[in-house]
Amino acid sequence: MRLAVSRALDALMEDTRSGRRTLVMGVLNVTPDSFSDGGRYLQKDAALRRALDMAASGADIIDVGGESSRPGAEPVPLEEELRRVLPVIADLAREPGLIVSVDTRKAEVARAAIEAGAAMVNDISAMTADPDMAPVVAASGVAVCLMHMQGTPQTMQVAPAYGDVVTDVREYLRERAAAARAAGIAEDRIIVDPGFGFGKTLEHNLEMLRRLREFTDLGYPILVGTSRKSMLGALLGGAPPEDRTEGTAATVALAVANGASMVRVHDVREMWRVVCVADAVVRGFSPL
Repeated sequence: MRLAVSRALDALMEDTRSGRRTLVMGVLNVTPDSFSDGGRYLQKDAALRRALDMAASGADIIDVGGESSRPGAEPVPLEEELRRVLPVIADLAREPGLIVSVDTRKAEVARAAIEAGAAMVNDISAMTADPDMAPVVAASGVAVCLMHMQGTPQTMQVAPAYGDVVTDVREYLRERAAAARAAGIAEDRIIVDPGFGFGKTLEHNLEMLRRLREFTDLGYPILVGTSRKSMLGALLGGAPPEDRTEGTAATVALAVANGASMVRVHDVREMWRVVCVADAVVRGFSPL
């Protein structure tokens, strides 16, 4: 990893582990079919403009994804996913101080993205979809986010069930983090994500948010991704994704109050402001 990027990543990971402040990850979907913004940033120039705007609005990390993980989404062939993400990541990685994450389940995509300058891998399968993912991450020294998902994007919302959702998800993340460490990934490079909306009912999602602090027992930074999700549409009378900003803001504030280290959002400017106020209350931290 380039030295400047490595140092910037070190500083961000220290912020997450120390609890000094909450990081903001901006969502950049270079896909035609993502649930909220599919097709808007499929062209490289549009994607770059969007990423730089998010960075200027307060995003600490830009998460670039080339395969939709909405419920029912079909897998994208390797070559197509590479074609979508690599040009964008390569250009963004040249921007001074910008940290880029790649949202992928494929080890080959992760390897190529890291070579292009990505400093983080955000894997919704927690490195279970591809047996080569853990060695790729371990060899590179990048950070990895391990997310819980019951099933796959094709099956995850077909009657999801748990004994106790918080206990079950927490233990899964504990096991995946242990597997990551066993594969040679440094403990200070691991982030965990309970996976809001990934194989959970509305009540499961609400219960996880109420009890989010229980995940801090794992000892890893917690990423929360509730932005514009269907749980908010259900709570807001069927509001479409683009009309869920206030609902997202409520969940972001609650996530910060309940121990989140990072929030993954579409509306960076608005959610950065929510995080600023929430961090001032919860952590006594203000960037201004």
